[in-house]
Amino acid sequence: MKCVFLDRDGVLNRDYVDYVYSLEKLEILPGTAEAISALKRAGYLVIVITNQSGIAKGIYTREDMQKVHDEMQRVYKNQIDHFYYAPWHPTVSESLTRKPDSLMFEKAIAKFNIDPALSWMIGDKERDLIPAKKLGIKTIQVDNDDSRMADYRVQSLPDAMEVIFG
Repeated sequence: MKCVFLDRDGVLNRDYVDYVYSLEKLEILPGTAEAISALKRAGYLVIVITNQSGIAKGIYTREDMQKVHDEMQRVYKNQIDHFYYAPWHPTVSESLTRKPDSLMFEKAIAKFNIDPALSWMIGDKERDLIPAKKLGIKTIQVDNDDSRMADYRVQSLPDAMEVIFG
């Protein structure tokens, strides 16, 4: 199986410093629904890999986050195959699932029989790319962070489709 792994905040929806955990703050970025549909038509699994440290910090609950994910699935016509999230933060609790560690990716690869060599990770921060690089997944950075780690840099998820589809 080939897969496109996506970071959530900053790639699919507008990112806020004080977290996106309510429908009022959820702002889907332009063109992302069409991009996900194009990936599905091309036979890719679409899996979201997201740190959700506001849960560990007590800012919001797993239920709050789930409401946001349910709304995203509605907007994206249930085309996201799975959401993996790490509800931890180093100031409160450690976990190998939290990016830049790779356990969320490894779980997805095992569960869905994903071939890393045929797959992509699209993120807006270097910590999104580190685990992908470690596992042999090609990386695309949505231009937000000044990292030199990405294989490709683009302005948005729709722009990343040009890289993936050549």
